Amino acid sequence: MEKAIKTTETTETRENWGSRFGFIMATAGFSIGLGNIWRFPYLVGMNGGGAFLFVYLIICVMIGIPLFNMEMSLGRKTQLDPVRGMRSVSEKGSLWALFGWTGVLAAFIILTYYMQIMGWILAYLVKMASGQLSGLTPEGYTQAFTSFTANPMIVAGFTLVCFVILGLISAKGLEKGIEKACKIMMPTLFIMLIILAIRSLTLPGAMEGLKWYLNVDFSKINGSVMLAALGQSFFSIGIASGGAFIYGSYLNKDSNIPTDSVIVVGFDTFAAFIAGLVIFPAIFALGLPTDSGPSLLFVTMSNLFDQLPAGTIFGSMFFLLLLFAALSSALGYLEPVVATCTGLFNMNRKSAVWTSLAAIFAVGFPMIMAQGPWKDILIGGRNFFDFADYISGNVMMPLGALILSFYVLIVWKFKEFQSETNVGAEQGTLRVFTWWAPLVKYIIPIALVIIFVTGVF
Repeated sequence: MEKAIKTTETTETRENWGSRFGFIMATAGFSIGLGNIWRFPYLVGMNGGGAFLFVYLIICVMIGIPLFNMEMSLGRKTQLDPVRGMRSVSEKGSLWALFGWTGVLAAFIILTYYMQIMGWILAYLVKMASGQLSGLTPEGYTQAFTSFTANPMIVAGFTLVCFVILGLISAKGLEKGIEKACKIMMPTLFIMLIILAIRSLTLPGAMEGLKWYLNVDFSKINGSVMLAALGQSFFSIGIASGGAFIYGSYLNKDSNIPTDSVIVVGFDTFAAFIAGLVIFPAIFALGLPTDSGPSLLFVTMSNLFDQLPAGTIFGSMFFLLLLFAALSSALGYLEPVVATCTGLFNMNRKSAVWTSLAAIFAVGFPMIMAQGPWKDILIGGRNFFDFADYISGNVMMPLGALILSFYVLIVWKFKEFQSETNVGAEQGTLRVFTWWAPLVKYIIPIALVIIFVTGVF
Protein backbone atom coordinates (compact mmCIF):
# COMPACT_ATOMS: atom_id res chain seq x y z
CA MET A 1 0.00 0.00 0.00
CA GLU A 2 1.33 3.41 -0.91
CA LYS A 3 2.45 5.40 2.06
CA ALA A 4 -0.09 8.13 2.77
CA ILE A 5 1.73 10.10 5.42
CA LYS A 6 3.03 13.43 4.22
CA THR A 7 4.26 16.60 5.82
CA THR A 8 1.60 19.08 6.75
CA GLU A 9 2.13 22.57 5.43
CA THR A 10 -0.09 25.43 6.52
CA THR A 11 0.32 29.16 6.69
CA GLU A 12 -2.64 29.78 9.00
CA THR A 13 -1.92 31.37 12.36
CA ARG A 14 -3.00 29.09 15.16
CA GLU A 15 -2.92 29.45 18.92
CA ASN A 16 -0.69 27.30 21.08
CA TRP A 17 -0.87 26.42 24.73
CA GLY A 18 0.57 29.09 26.99
CA SER A 19 2.23 26.56 29.30
CA ARG A 20 2.66 22.83 29.78
CA PHE A 21 0.71 23.03 33.04
CA GLY A 22 -2.16 24.75 31.25
CA PHE A 23 -2.21 22.09 28.55
CA ILE A 24 -2.24 19.27 31.10
CA MET A 25 -5.03 20.92 33.13
CA ALA A 26 -7.15 21.56 30.02
CA THR A 27 -6.63 18.05 28.62
CA ALA A 28 -7.25 16.47 32.01
CA GLY A 29 -10.36 18.64 32.23
CA PHE A 30 -11.55 17.26 28.91
CA SER A 31 -11.09 13.69 30.17
CA ILE A 32 -12.44 14.28 33.68
CA GLY A 33 -16.18 14.72 33.44
CA LEU A 34 -19.43 13.01 34.32
CA GLY A 35 -17.88 9.72 33.19
CA ASN A 36 -15.61 9.83 36.25
CA ILE A 37 -17.89 11.19 38.95
CA TRP A 38 -21.24 9.79 37.86
CA ARG A 39 -20.80 6.86 35.46
CA PHE A 40 -17.75 5.23 37.08
CA PRO A 41 -19.25 4.92 40.61
CA TYR A 42 -22.53 3.46 39.43
CA LEU A 43 -20.72 0.92 37.23
CA VAL A 44 -18.52 -0.03 40.20
CA GLY A 45 -21.69 -0.49 42.24
CA MET A 46 -23.27 -2.74 39.61
CA ASN A 47 -20.14 -4.79 38.78
CA GLY A 48 -18.65 -6.11 41.97
CA GLY A 49 -16.85 -3.17 43.56
CA GLY A 50 -13.10 -3.83 43.75
CA ALA A 51 -13.28 -6.44 40.97
CA PHE A 52 -14.42 -3.78 38.50
CA LEU A 53 -11.85 -1.28 39.81
CA PHE A 54 -9.03 -3.81 39.34
CA VAL A 55 -9.97 -4.60 35.73
CA TYR A 56 -10.56 -0.93 34.95
CA LEU A 57 -7.07 0.12 36.10
CA ILE A 58 -5.41 -2.56 33.95
CA ILE A 59 -7.41 -1.53 30.87
CA CYS A 60 -6.59 2.16 31.35
CA VAL A 61 -2.88 1.33 31.29
CA MET A 62 -2.93 -1.27 28.51
CA ILE A 63 -5.46 0.33 26.14
CA GLY A 64 -6.37 3.85 27.27
CA ILE A 65 -2.86 5.31 27.36
CA PRO A 66 -1.74 3.94 23.95
CA LEU A 67 -4.94 5.14 22.22
CA PHE A 68 -4.64 8.56 23.82
CA ASN A 69 -1.04 8.76 22.57
CA MET A 70 -2.14 7.82 19.04
CA GLU A 71 -4.81 10.49 18.79
CA MET A 72 -2.82 13.27 20.43
CA SER A 73 0.31 12.51 18.41
CA LEU A 74 -1.68 12.56 15.17
CA GLY A 75 -3.12 15.94 16.15
CA ARG A 76 0.33 17.35 16.89
CA LYS A 77 1.64 16.02 13.57
CA THR A 78 -1.07 17.74 11.52
CA GLN A 79 -1.36 21.02 13.49
CA LEU A 80 -4.94 21.21 12.14
CA ASP A 81 -8.53 20.47 13.14
CA PRO A 82 -9.55 16.78 12.91
CA VAL A 83 -11.20 16.98 9.48
CA ARG A 84 -8.47 18.91 7.65
CA GLY A 85 -5.82 17.14 9.70
CA MET A 86 -6.86 13.69 8.51
CA ARG A 87 -7.14 14.96 4.96
CA SER A 88 -3.54 16.15 5.20
CA VAL A 89 -2.17 12.74 6.18
CA SER A 90 -4.17 10.57 3.77
CA GLU A 91 -4.68 10.37 0.03
CA LYS A 92 -7.40 12.48 -1.57
CA GLY A 93 -10.76 10.77 -1.22
CA SER A 94 -9.37 8.28 1.29
CA LEU A 95 -11.77 6.75 3.80
CA TRP A 96 -9.19 7.39 6.54
CA ALA A 97 -10.43 10.99 6.61
CA LEU A 98 -13.61 9.59 8.18
CA PHE A 99 -11.76 9.55 11.50
CA GLY A 100 -11.82 13.34 11.52
CA TRP A 101 -15.52 13.52 10.71
CA THR A 102 -16.56 10.83 13.19
CA GLY A 103 -14.72 12.66 15.98
CA VAL A 104 -16.28 16.05 15.23
CA LEU A 105 -19.78 14.63 14.75
CA ALA A 106 -19.47 12.53 17.91
CA ALA A 107 -18.46 15.63 19.87
CA PHE A 108 -21.39 17.58 18.40
CA ILE A 109 -23.92 14.85 19.23
CA ILE A 110 -22.50 14.33 22.73
CA LEU A 111 -22.96 18.03 23.46
CA THR A 112 -26.63 17.93 22.39
CA TYR A 113 -27.47 15.87 25.48
CA TYR A 114 -24.41 16.53 27.68
CA MET A 115 -25.40 20.19 27.98
CA GLN A 116 -28.83 19.13 29.21
CA ILE A 117 -27.21 17.06 31.98
CA MET A 118 -25.17 20.17 32.85
CA GLY A 119 -28.49 22.00 33.14
CA TRP A 120 -29.74 19.34 35.54
CA ILE A 121 -26.56 19.70 37.62
CA LEU A 122 -26.87 23.50 37.78
CA ALA A 123 -30.50 23.15 38.83
CA TYR A 124 -29.60 20.65 41.55
CA LEU A 125 -26.81 22.92 42.76
CA VAL A 126 -29.42 25.67 43.21
CA LYS A 127 -31.93 23.27 44.78
CA MET A 128 -29.35 21.84 47.18
CA ALA A 129 -27.98 25.24 48.24
CA SER A 130 -31.49 26.66 48.79
CA GLY A 131 -32.71 23.66 50.82
CA GLN A 132 -35.32 22.50 48.31
CA LEU A 133 -34.04 18.92 48.56
CA SER A 134 -34.27 18.62 52.34
CA GLY A 135 -36.62 16.30 54.19
CA LEU A 136 -37.93 14.23 51.28
CA THR A 137 -38.67 10.51 51.47
CA PRO A 138 -36.56 8.16 49.30
CA GLU A 139 -39.50 7.99 46.90
CA GLY A 140 -39.76 11.76 47.08
CA TYR A 141 -36.25 12.20 45.67
CA THR A 142 -37.16 10.03 42.68
CA GLN A 143 -40.39 11.95 42.13
CA ALA A 144 -38.60 15.30 42.46
CA PHE A 145 -36.10 14.36 39.75
CA THR A 146 -38.79 12.96 37.43
CA SER A 147 -40.97 16.05 37.82
CA PHE A 148 -38.07 18.41 37.21
CA THR A 149 -36.78 16.70 34.05
CA ALA A 150 -40.34 16.43 32.67
CA ASN A 151 -40.65 20.24 32.62
CA PRO A 152 -38.89 21.24 29.36
CA MET A 153 -39.07 25.00 29.87
CA ILE A 154 -37.34 24.94 33.26
CA VAL A 155 -34.71 22.47 32.01
CA ALA A 156 -34.15 24.57 28.88
CA GLY A 157 -33.62 27.67 31.03
CA PHE A 158 -30.91 26.07 33.16
CA THR A 159 -29.37 24.50 30.05
CA LEU A 160 -29.21 27.88 28.28
CA VAL A 161 -27.33 29.34 31.26
CA CYS A 162 -24.75 26.55 30.84
CA PHE A 163 -24.53 27.29 27.10
CA VAL A 164 -23.81 30.95 27.83
CA ILE A 165 -21.09 30.10 30.39
CA LEU A 166 -19.50 27.66 27.95
CA GLY A 167 -19.66 30.17 25.09
CA LEU A 168 -18.15 33.03 27.10
CA ILE A 169 -15.15 30.88 28.08
CA SER A 170 -14.59 29.32 24.65
CA ALA A 171 -14.96 32.63 22.77
CA LYS A 172 -11.96 34.03 24.66
CA GLY A 173 -9.73 31.56 22.84
CA LEU A 174 -7.36 28.80 23.78
CA GLU A 175 -4.98 30.44 26.25
CA LYS A 176 -7.19 33.19 27.71
CA GLY A 177 -10.36 31.09 27.73
CA ILE A 178 -10.02 27.31 27.90
CA GLU A 179 -6.55 27.12 29.44
CA LYS A 180 -7.18 29.85 32.02
CA ALA A 181 -10.53 28.38 33.11
CA CYS A 182 -9.17 24.83 33.45
CA LYS A 183 -6.12 26.02 35.42
CA ILE A 184 -8.62 27.25 38.01
CA MET A 185 -11.29 24.54 37.77
CA MET A 186 -9.10 21.42 37.82
CA PRO A 187 -7.13 22.13 41.02
CA THR A 188 -10.38 23.28 42.66
CA LEU A 189 -12.11 20.10 41.53
CA PHE A 190 -9.46 17.88 43.09
CA ILE A 191 -9.46 19.88 46.34
CA MET A 192 -13.26 19.50 46.60
CA LEU A 193 -13.06 15.78 45.77
CA ILE A 194 -10.47 15.19 48.51
CA ILE A 195 -12.49 17.19 51.09
CA LEU A 196 -15.63 15.22 50.27
CA ALA A 197 -13.70 11.92 50.41
CA ILE A 198 -12.31 12.78 53.86
CA ARG A 199 -15.81 13.70 55.05
CA SER A 200 -17.21 10.44 53.70
CA LEU A 201 -14.46 8.30 55.22
CA THR A 202 -15.00 9.80 58.70
CA LEU A 203 -18.65 8.68 58.87
CA PRO A 204 -19.50 5.86 61.31
CA GLY A 205 -19.50 2.58 59.38
CA ALA A 206 -17.67 4.05 56.39
CA MET A 207 -14.86 1.51 56.59
CA GLU A 208 -17.21 -1.26 55.46
CA GLY A 209 -17.81 0.70 52.26
CA LEU A 210 -14.09 1.26 51.80
CA LYS A 211 -13.40 -2.48 52.19
CA TRP A 212 -16.12 -3.33 49.68
CA TYR A 213 -14.73 -0.76 47.21
CA LEU A 214 -11.10 -1.90 47.45
CA ASN A 215 -11.52 -5.64 48.00
CA VAL A 216 -10.92 -7.59 44.77
CA ASP A 217 -13.14 -10.66 44.59
CA PHE A 218 -11.69 -12.42 41.54
CA SER A 219 -14.74 -14.70 41.31
CA LYS A 220 -16.76 -11.66 40.22
CA ILE A 221 -14.53 -10.93 37.23
CA ASN A 222 -16.32 -12.20 34.14
CA GLY A 223 -16.88 -11.15 30.54
CA SER A 224 -19.61 -8.70 31.52
CA VAL A 225 -17.37 -6.92 34.05
CA MET A 226 -14.49 -6.76 31.57
CA LEU A 227 -16.70 -5.30 28.83
CA ALA A 228 -18.14 -2.73 31.24
CA ALA A 229 -14.63 -1.70 32.33
CA LEU A 230 -13.44 -1.56 28.70
CA GLY A 231 -16.33 0.67 27.69
CA GLN A 232 -15.92 2.91 30.75
CA SER A 233 -12.20 3.41 30.14
CA PHE A 234 -12.93 4.36 26.55
CA PHE A 235 -15.80 6.70 27.53
CA SER A 236 -13.97 8.35 30.43
CA ILE A 237 -10.69 9.13 28.69
CA GLY A 238 -12.59 10.51 25.69
CA ILE A 239 -10.98 8.62 22.83
CA ALA A 240 -12.12 9.46 19.27
CA SER A 241 -14.33 12.40 20.15
CA GLY A 242 -11.99 14.99 18.66
CA GLY A 243 -10.77 16.49 21.95
CA ALA A 244 -7.40 14.73 22.18
CA PHE A 245 -6.76 15.38 18.48
CA ILE A 246 -7.50 19.11 18.58
CA TYR A 247 -5.73 19.67 21.91
CA GLY A 248 -2.73 17.80 20.51
CA SER A 249 -2.78 20.01 17.42
CA TYR A 250 -2.10 23.07 19.61
CA LEU A 251 1.11 21.51 20.99
CA ASN A 252 4.59 22.56 19.94
CA LYS A 253 6.48 19.93 17.96
CA ASP A 254 8.91 19.27 20.83
CA SER A 255 6.25 18.61 23.48
CA ASN A 256 6.53 15.42 25.52
CA ILE A 257 3.40 13.49 24.51
CA PRO A 258 4.17 10.11 26.18
CA THR A 259 4.74 11.64 29.61
CA ASP A 260 1.88 14.13 29.33
CA SER A 261 -0.52 11.38 28.20
CA VAL A 262 0.32 9.28 31.25
CA ILE A 263 -0.19 12.32 33.49
CA VAL A 264 -3.57 13.13 31.91
CA VAL A 265 -4.87 9.55 32.04
CA GLY A 266 -3.46 9.31 35.57
CA PHE A 267 -5.44 12.39 36.65
CA ASP A 268 -8.53 10.99 34.94
CA THR A 269 -8.22 7.64 36.71
CA PHE A 270 -7.40 9.28 40.05
CA ALA A 271 -10.52 11.46 39.81
CA ALA A 272 -12.67 8.38 39.21
CA PHE A 273 -11.01 6.54 42.11
CA ILE A 274 -11.54 9.45 44.52
CA ALA A 275 -15.18 9.75 43.38
CA GLY A 276 -15.61 6.16 44.57
CA LEU A 277 -14.08 7.12 47.92
CA VAL A 278 -16.64 9.91 48.20
CA ILE A 279 -19.66 7.77 47.38
CA PHE A 280 -19.28 4.19 48.65
CA PRO A 281 -18.17 4.78 52.26
CA ALA A 282 -21.08 7.21 52.67
CA ILE A 283 -23.55 4.81 51.02
CA PHE A 284 -22.52 1.98 53.37
CA ALA A 285 -22.55 4.30 56.39
CA LEU A 286 -26.17 5.26 55.67
CA GLY A 287 -27.33 1.83 54.52
CA LEU A 288 -28.22 2.85 50.96
CA PRO A 289 -27.99 0.45 47.97
CA THR A 290 -24.77 0.37 45.91
CA ASP A 291 -26.42 -0.83 42.71
CA SER A 292 -28.89 1.99 42.10
CA GLY A 293 -27.48 2.53 38.58
CA PRO A 294 -27.74 5.81 36.66
CA SER A 295 -30.00 7.37 39.33
CA LEU A 296 -27.02 7.39 41.70
CA LEU A 297 -26.08 10.98 40.83
CA PHE A 298 -29.31 12.88 41.36
CA VAL A 299 -31.56 10.60 43.44
CA THR A 300 -29.24 8.61 45.70
CA MET A 301 -26.70 11.39 46.33
CA SER A 302 -29.42 13.94 47.16
CA ASN A 303 -30.87 11.47 49.66
CA LEU A 304 -27.39 10.79 51.03
CA PHE A 305 -26.47 14.44 51.63
CA ASP A 306 -29.83 15.12 53.29
CA GLN A 307 -28.93 12.55 55.94
CA LEU A 308 -25.42 13.89 56.59
CA PRO A 309 -24.54 16.53 59.17
CA ALA A 310 -23.95 19.80 57.27
CA GLY A 311 -25.33 17.96 54.26
CA THR A 312 -26.45 21.14 52.50
CA ILE A 313 -22.88 22.46 52.48
CA PHE A 314 -21.31 19.20 51.32
CA GLY A 315 -24.13 18.55 48.84
CA SER A 316 -23.69 21.99 47.31
CA MET A 317 -19.94 21.37 47.06
CA PHE A 318 -20.62 18.04 45.35
CA PHE A 319 -22.87 19.52 42.66
CA LEU A 320 -20.48 22.44 42.14
CA LEU A 321 -17.74 19.85 41.66
CA LEU A 322 -19.91 18.08 39.09
CA LEU A 323 -20.57 21.35 37.29
CA PHE A 324 -16.84 22.08 37.02
CA ALA A 325 -16.15 18.55 35.74
CA ALA A 326 -18.94 18.75 33.17
CA LEU A 327 -17.91 22.24 32.03
CA SER A 328 -14.24 21.33 31.50
CA SER A 329 -15.28 18.29 29.44
CA ALA A 330 -17.78 20.33 27.45
CA LEU A 331 -14.99 22.77 26.52
CA GLY A 332 -13.03 19.81 25.13
CA TYR A 333 -16.00 18.52 23.15
CA LEU A 334 -16.80 21.98 21.77
CA GLU A 335 -13.27 22.78 20.61
CA PRO A 336 -13.09 20.32 17.65
CA VAL A 337 -16.47 21.60 16.45
CA VAL A 338 -15.35 25.24 16.68
CA ALA A 339 -11.92 24.56 15.11
CA THR A 340 -13.55 22.72 12.22
CA CYS A 341 -15.93 25.63 11.62
CA THR A 342 -13.08 28.15 11.61
CA GLY A 343 -11.01 25.94 9.29
CA LEU A 344 -13.62 24.82 6.79
CA PHE A 345 -15.83 27.91 6.67
CA ASN A 346 -13.26 30.68 7.35
CA MET A 347 -15.19 31.93 10.39
CA ASN A 348 -13.59 33.93 13.19
CA ARG A 349 -13.52 32.23 16.57
CA LYS A 350 -16.37 34.12 18.25
CA SER A 351 -18.71 33.55 15.32
CA ALA A 352 -17.75 29.86 15.20
CA VAL A 353 -18.36 29.43 18.94
CA TRP A 354 -21.82 31.00 19.02
CA THR A 355 -22.89 29.45 15.70
CA SER A 356 -21.82 26.01 16.94
CA LEU A 357 -23.61 26.45 20.26
CA ALA A 358 -26.79 27.67 18.56
CA ALA A 359 -26.77 24.61 16.30
CA ILE A 360 -26.08 22.29 19.24
CA PHE A 361 -28.96 23.79 21.25
CA ALA A 362 -31.36 23.55 18.30
CA VAL A 363 -30.50 19.92 17.61
CA GLY A 364 -30.47 19.17 21.36
CA PHE A 365 -33.90 20.65 22.12
CA PRO A 366 -35.67 17.35 21.25
CA MET A 367 -33.45 15.70 23.90
CA ILE A 368 -34.91 18.10 26.47
CA MET A 369 -38.45 17.39 25.24
CA ALA A 370 -37.75 13.64 25.35
CA GLN A 371 -37.93 13.66 29.16
CA GLY A 372 -41.42 15.19 29.05
CA PRO A 373 -43.93 15.88 26.24
CA TRP A 374 -42.01 13.90 23.59
CA LYS A 375 -41.13 10.89 25.75
CA ASP A 376 -43.26 8.58 23.61
CA ILE A 377 -41.54 9.54 20.34
CA LEU A 378 -39.05 6.74 19.75
CA ILE A 379 -36.30 5.95 17.23
CA GLY A 380 -35.47 2.27 17.22
CA GLY A 381 -37.11 1.89 20.61
CA ARG A 382 -35.18 4.82 22.15
CA ASN A 383 -36.28 8.37 22.91
CA PHE A 384 -34.27 11.26 21.44
CA PHE A 385 -32.00 11.53 24.51
CA ASP A 386 -31.16 7.82 24.64
CA PHE A 387 -30.77 7.63 20.86
CA ALA A 388 -28.20 10.46 20.83
CA ASP A 389 -26.31 8.77 23.67
CA TYR A 390 -26.40 5.44 21.78
CA ILE A 391 -25.24 6.88 18.44
CA SER A 392 -22.34 8.84 19.94
CA GLY A 393 -21.17 6.38 22.62
CA ASN A 394 -21.95 3.01 21.04
CA VAL A 395 -21.42 3.75 17.35
CA MET A 396 -19.43 6.88 16.48
CA MET A 397 -16.72 6.90 19.17
CA PRO A 398 -15.94 3.15 18.91
CA LEU A 399 -16.01 3.42 15.11
CA GLY A 400 -13.67 6.41 15.20
CA ALA A 401 -11.27 4.62 17.53
CA LEU A 402 -11.37 1.57 15.28
CA ILE A 403 -10.47 3.71 12.25
CA LEU A 404 -7.66 5.36 14.25
CA SER A 405 -6.31 2.00 15.36
CA PHE A 406 -6.29 0.56 11.83
CA TYR A 407 -4.83 3.78 10.44
CA VAL A 408 -1.87 3.46 12.79
CA LEU A 409 -1.58 -0.24 12.01
CA ILE A 410 -1.90 -0.09 8.20
CA VAL A 411 -0.86 3.40 7.09
CA TRP A 412 1.22 5.09 9.75
CA LYS A 413 2.91 1.83 10.86
CA PHE A 414 4.06 1.21 14.41
CA LYS A 415 7.68 2.31 13.86
CA GLU A 416 6.66 5.69 12.40
CA PHE A 417 4.03 6.20 15.10
CA GLN A 418 6.68 5.40 17.70
CA SER A 419 9.24 7.75 16.17
CA GLU A 420 6.78 10.64 15.76
CA THR A 421 5.30 10.32 19.25
CA ASN A 422 8.70 10.09 20.94
CA VAL A 423 9.79 13.47 19.53
CA GLY A 424 10.24 15.60 22.63
CA ALA A 425 10.44 12.61 24.98
CA GLU A 426 13.86 12.50 26.58
CA GLN A 427 15.85 9.29 26.92
CA GLY A 428 15.21 7.63 30.25
CA THR A 429 11.69 9.02 30.56
CA LEU A 430 8.33 7.58 29.53
CA ARG A 431 8.28 6.77 25.82
CA VAL A 432 6.44 4.66 23.28
CA PHE A 433 8.49 1.54 23.85
CA THR A 434 9.01 -1.29 21.37
CA TRP A 435 7.07 -3.65 23.66
CA TRP A 436 3.95 -1.56 22.83
CA ALA A 437 3.92 -3.20 19.37
CA PRO A 438 1.71 -6.20 20.31
CA LEU A 439 -0.72 -3.82 22.04
CA VAL A 440 -0.98 -1.57 18.99
CA LYS A 441 -1.04 -4.39 16.43
CA TYR A 442 -3.28 -6.95 18.12
CA ILE A 443 -4.77 -6.27 21.56
CA ILE A 444 -6.17 -2.78 20.95
CA PRO A 445 -7.76 -3.51 17.53
CA ILE A 446 -9.39 -6.67 18.91
CA ALA A 447 -10.68 -4.84 21.99
CA LEU A 448 -12.13 -2.05 19.81
CA VAL A 449 -13.86 -4.54 17.52
CA ILE A 450 -15.44 -6.13 20.61
CA ILE A 451 -16.58 -2.72 21.93
CA PHE A 452 -18.03 -1.75 18.55
CA VAL A 453 -19.83 -5.05 17.90
CA THR A 454 -21.28 -5.35 21.40
CA GLY A 455 -22.19 -1.66 21.45
CA VAL A 456 -24.08 -1.80 18.14
CA PHE A 457 -25.62 -5.27 18.33
